[in-house]
Amino acid sequence: MANQRILGLFEGFGIELEYMIVDAGNLAVKPCADRLLHLVGGGYDQEVDRGAVLWSNELQLHVIEMKSNGPVRSLGALAPAFAEQVRDILDLLAPLGATLLPTGMHPWMDPARELQLWPHDNAEIYAAFDRIFGCQGHGWANLQSMHINLPFANDDEFGRLHAAIRLVLPLIPGLAASSPLVEGRLTGTLDNRLEAYRTNCARIPSVTGQVVPEAVYSCEGYQQQILQAIYRDLALLDPEGVLAYEWVNARGAIARFDRMAIEIRTADTQECPRADLAIAELVIAVVRSLVDEKHSETATQQSVDTEMLARFHQDSVRSAGAATWPTREYLALFGIDGERLSVRETWAQLAEKLLPRDHSTKERDGALQVIFDEGTLAERITSALNGSPGQARQRAVYHRLAECLAQGASFQPHEL
Repeated sequence: MANQRILGLFEGFGIELEYMIVDAGNLAVKPCADRLLHLVGGGYDQEVDRGAVLWSNELQLHVIEMKSNGPVRSLGALAPAFAEQVRDILDLLAPLGATLLPTGMHPWMDPARELQLWPHDNAEIYAAFDRIFGCQGHGWANLQSMHINLPFANDDEFGRLHAAIRLVLPLIPGLAASSPLVEGRLTGTLDNRLEAYRTNCARIPSVTGQVVPEAVYSCEGYQQQILQAIYRDLALLDPEGVLAYEWVNARGAIARFDRMAIEIRTADTQECPRADLAIAELVIAVVRSLVDEKHSETATQQSVDTEMLARFHQDSVRSAGAATWPTREYLALFGIDGERLSVRETWAQLAEKLLPRDHSTKERDGALQVIFDEGTLAERITSALNGSPGQARQRAVYHRLAECLAQGASFQPHEL
């Protein structure tokens, strides 16, 4: 959202989607993002303009990112725009024997053996991450997510937006978890991407904090209490300041003052852009209802304890939609009268309350209804594996997920 006029609350939105590049036959990671970008840009540029959507690299050479080309006023056109770019990428990858794979983690990647870092522009940044944190773990080498960027125009808007996002973060894995497998094993945790993400900066704990950000509601306070603390801790291992920028902050939502936005990072990538954008629209609607004080005042939202939110977040990382919230007070902040509702039930009620419904929202509602009826993508993958995730069954499930991405279809376990 850089190089744009400063937008106020909900005047624009930015979406980023990450996908794995894999071998079309055996689905092993295929580190050729640079070759893909070279095919369309004629060089190893980190960003290629494709009109409504930009393509760019990530730290991992087997990951490609697509993002909206600046802020958009409405999400409605983004799902078909992303779907079109997916088709273009698939066409370019086919002669390389490669394809795209969705979800938050590769199900059987061995990061110690298979990770290759981006070797071109800004390679010194990735080398610094590797030197300090060691990128040969799943928390660096094997994670794909959707980022949602929401703008703010001033200090007051930042404080209101940050308070609302903090409250919503614990709910997101219960809507968007898609990573139940690690190195070919069902771990019992449904959002393994976020579990790995939580500990990937353990050498310098201030970089990630508790994933749910601290209760800081001014721009200056955020700079001093969060960013400067990270930079001071990093300086011991990064005296040249290679990583001393706000993007090093690894909380589940981070302030991007360079583009006057807060970036939400806790949604795993789904099986197709239609599902990602449906989730984004619902998350944004809930954040907006909090900012607008529909059911609770900003002062009350700002007083909610970070430790409690972090515990709730971990519950939904483990159990996704089946996690339950133990406090009536938390649900009341969203205008829900109940106790011990599951996260899935909570999201279904919020969708019913907050999302408009007409003929133009049919695809969005269909994608969400699959989640409400059959569970998060992680739960559906687990169901499709039928309790016995042998290699052949895993390949069948993930080949079907690659087909869902190409077709723009929701993943249905009973189809296998």
